[in-house]
Amino acid sequence: MILDLFNLEGKVAIVTGASRGLGQGVAIALAEAGCNIVGVSTKNSKETEEKIVALGRKYLDISCDLTTQDRLDSIIDSALKSFGKIDILVNNSGIIRREDAINFSEIDWDDVMNVNLKSAFFLSQKVAKTFISQGNGGKIINIASLLSFQGGIRVPSYTSSKSAIKGLTMALANEWAKESINVNGIAPGYMATDNTEALRNDPARSKELLSRIPAGRWGTPKDIGGAVVFLASEASNYVNGFTLAVDGGWLAR
Repeated sequence: MILDLFNLEGKVAIVTGASRGLGQGVAIALAEAGCNIVGVSTKNSKETEEKIVALGRKYLDISCDLTTQDRLDSIIDSALKSFGKIDILVNNSGIIRREDAINFSEIDWDDVMNVNLKSAFFLSQKVAKTFISQGNGGKIINIASLLSFQGGIRVPSYTSSKSAIKGLTMALANEWAKESINVNGIAPGYMATDNTEALRNDPARSKELLSRIPAGRWGTPKDIGGAVVFLASEASNYVNGFTLAVDGGWLAR
């Protein structure tokens, strides 16, 4: 039956940035579909853990600063030690720095690129090696952005990183599809998260953005859940290298 393809019972998913916002929404959606969760975050993810455990799933909390790649191996090792396998990786962790491009600093460029792109690539690489050694393939989902398709304003490093994530998703899919590893992306629209707090608190800017969204509202972490479960499941076995917009119609306008 078709709905059986969406069942993730017994799967193990690593979700970066799982402590709040979209990452928490992703982790909860995957747990509702049957996954045990390895949550990676820089902040305490107790709230996420409680929600996952309440669903009857297991949760492994890993504290890790992804501005460097020093602890990526320990993420893999800890996940395998606790659950014996890895089936899904969601590269969700991301940061944003806002400043006019003419004044943008090197540290703001490097921090964003390290978290949003470099760590996502090298964690994907390590997880892909695990998938290959396990012999069952796997799913990698990269959280991109509307700014994977558009330029944005005052966020040059964020736009660059998210444009690169879309390209990287295609490049990895080209190489790893033959290993039954599906690499795809999701481009969330304007979501009510920490990254958009400044925009939502600016009445004029918020009104301007909402008028541009056909759905007429900010997205929520729950809105991304269906797309994540689809791309993490067998229902997407022939989907490779595609970035799906979950944006309330923003890109259609």
